[in-house]
Amino acid sequence: MAEHTQRTVRDLRRANRSAVLQRLYFDGPLSRQELGPATGLSSGSVSNVVAELVDDGLLEEAGVVGSDGGRPRTLLRIAPSAGRLIGVDVGETRVGIELFDLSLAELARAELPLSERRYDVEVITRHIAEGIATVLGESGTDPDRLLGVGVGVPGIVDRAGPGGAVVHGQTIGWDAVPLEDLLRDAVELPAGVPLFISNGAKALGQAEMWFGGGRGAQDAVVVLLGSGVGACIVTGGAVHGGARDSAGEWGHLTVQVRGRRCRCGARGCLEAYTGSEALLRRWREAGGRPPADVDEETAITALADAAFPPYGSAPDPIARGVLDETAEYLGAGISDLINLFSPERVLIGGWVGLRLGPHLLPAVRTHATAYALAHPAGRVTIGLGLLGPDAVTVGAATLPLADFLKRGGRRPARAPEPAATPGWRTVLDARTRRTPG
Repeated sequence: MAEHTQRTVRDLRRANRSAVLQRLYFDGPLSRQELGPATGLSSGSVSNVVAELVDDGLLEEAGVVGSDGGRPRTLLRIAPSAGRLIGVDVGETRVGIELFDLSLAELARAELPLSERRYDVEVITRHIAEGIATVLGESGTDPDRLLGVGVGVPGIVDRAGPGGAVVHGQTIGWDAVPLEDLLRDAVELPAGVPLFISNGAKALGQAEMWFGGGRGAQDAVVVLLGSGVGACIVTGGAVHGGARDSAGEWGHLTVQVRGRRCRCGARGCLEAYTGSEALLRRWREAGGRPPADVDEETAITALADAAFPPYGSAPDPIARGVLDETAEYLGAGISDLINLFSPERVLIGGWVGLRLGPHLLPAVRTHATAYALAHPAGRVTIGLGLLGPDAVTVGAATLPLADFLKRGGRRPARAPEPAATPGWRTVLDARTRRTPG
């Protein structure tokens, strides 16, 4: 017998609130008159929903515009002060934590470096807990105002089991790490503040699609180049994800049979040729001299400066050769994404992508087009992400924001406090336990 699902009045009200909030968030400020066509709601429904949201403190006036022969129209927008969001980026060299208002304006940030034991789970959970306490304390934010905490991590995030999110990060030595449970134990937050854990490339992709170079595209790929390599796939305007959130693990596509050993243990992965560790190793093996005793970001900057020196100096042929080869591997890897998904846009982000991209982009475009099929290659544009090095942190903050908008601005229900035991029950229990004298 088929199941019949019925939407309750409460469900309908939440959906209407969500529709108004999402339109105002992405297209606002808008007037009440504009919200009707934008959401498909009647003028009466818009008036009722707006009145509720104003009473809840979620909307505020954003000016007045004139109208042809009629009364001026009041513009509405989501109040930035109506809530707070935290985004966390578990990166290659540091853990970044940022506190945002609802407009995603930064209010406070903390960065905690990772040492040689950089992916030690205890160290990372402690860094996240300390960073959250720091941004809340420095900004004077009441933790009860938090709408949620989003965390971007390397690896596959599995939410299929009965417990919290579990992370499988083969390249960093994480085997079924129960990160959500660990964070709930380590981070001091009010009960009911939701925690969202996602693959870092997916978080980057969502940020670029919402606010950066992906806006307006229905089919896109957002590439993350760092120490690791990943890609976020977007089709029909939806970011791929689900219970097992991996963003495709594009960095472990085989580009060279029996090729270089990758951090994952396999041979010939794209990451083994385009990740930062691989770039520095290839530079060294070719006879180059990466600077000693510096972090990866400094060393990659040195590689870029040697290959593409400023002020008209002659390029170092070894460094230039390494990056020319890297552009071809990257272009070949992007061609596979073009052939598989036929995106309108490919955006390159991540700290390595943003550092090397301005130099490599013309060659990457040439190689990607040469390796891809002509028809899908003819409709794609390849460019750089627009949100800079903090894109993963911003993307992580969009995870609780998206949930908040979907709920129609309602906070998740918090677990009820344990009911106090009535006095008469306490007395009765004491008497029944008393041993006769």
